[in-house]
Amino acid sequence: MSNLKHTGLYEAHIRAGGKIVPFAGYELPVQYESIKVEHEAVRTTAGMFDVSHMGEIYFSGPDALENVQKLVTQNIEKIKPNRAVYSGMLYTNGTFVDDVLVYRISEDEFMLVVNAANLAKDYAWMKENLFGDCKCENRSDAITQIAIQGPKSKNIVQQLTNLNLDDLKYYRFRQHQIIGIDAIVSRTGYTGEHGYELYFNRTSSIKVWDALLEAGQSFGLKPAGLGCRDTLRLEAGMPLYGNDIDDQHTPLEAGLDWTVKMEKEDFNGKNALLQQQQKGLGRHLVGFELIDKGVPRHGYPIFSGSKNIGIVTSGTMSITLGKPIGMAYIRHGFEQLGTEFDVEIRNKHFRAKVIPMPFYSVTRTG
Repeated sequence: MSNLKHTGLYEAHIRAGGKIVPFAGYELPVQYESIKVEHEAVRTTAGMFDVSHMGEIYFSGPDALENVQKLVTQNIEKIKPNRAVYSGMLYTNGTFVDDVLVYRISEDEFMLVVNAANLAKDYAWMKENLFGDCKCENRSDAITQIAIQGPKSKNIVQQLTNLNLDDLKYYRFRQHQIIGIDAIVSRTGYTGEHGYELYFNRTSSIKVWDALLEAGQSFGLKPAGLGCRDTLRLEAGMPLYGNDIDDQHTPLEAGLDWTVKMEKEDFNGKNALLQQQQKGLGRHLVGFELIDKGVPRHGYPIFSGSKNIGIVTSGTMSITLGKPIGMAYIRHGFEQLGTEFDVEIRNKHFRAKVIPMPFYSVTRTG
């Protein structure tokens, strides 16, 4: 008997011919038609992902704000209700417990969305740090999350709600209804495209999924799996926990200093980051492309001459850009744009150079 869990959409994935694989304690579709087809659908029309494996942890009560402020690097005090923010959640040594989305539902209620593989660890850390009059509740098993991403995503979602999506700006959300079902409609995503993430009760999983598929039929909507979710996020320069960020690296090293608000009175890891700022960084997360023909992968070593100077954290042949790209931690002094180095692939060296991230981006219209 498998101990792997199923989301509320498992039967829909089987029905659609999804190739099911184990991931973060769940059985989830890695692809349906193909990674390339699904990736291109998100970039040109729309793709729909089951991301119900992600964790949703709620904080509520008079001291909820202070608790969330202590846990994350962003200044949540400045985030108004109906807004979300991307943040690091750190250990006291400044390295990542996880990266999270913080939703401010009201003055004293917050939802933190965490990575599936880290849910148990994250929840334990939150409970360990809990203080004052604040309730911390893991509601993950009761919530389905669907991400619909791509240029046509607004056309599709708008058919199922009377919420005016033209008024919903990037990293804003509303508590509203989708086909009459209470939901959080959030203008967020992990692909670099215009898109939405919908949170609602697990009991309505199939109903909402099918309604979206029907609404998207004329727009070229395709169900999409974990495979293209990874290739899309890499093109968009978005880090993946376990690859590009982890409990061995800080947000300063990962180039996520924009998420760290040092003006806050205190947060876990602040002192360690201040010390790291003063000392200077020994390594940097950079984007690169291969000049030679090859494909970089997670774990491949990086050399300058015979000197090992880093390691690839994520890599792929970019479907959109048609070239091999990746992220890597590089020793200080090699992080400048245009710097060249070698990636070792199967005992051979392939020339690469540092380029800006994101590798691919769209123009935001609000």
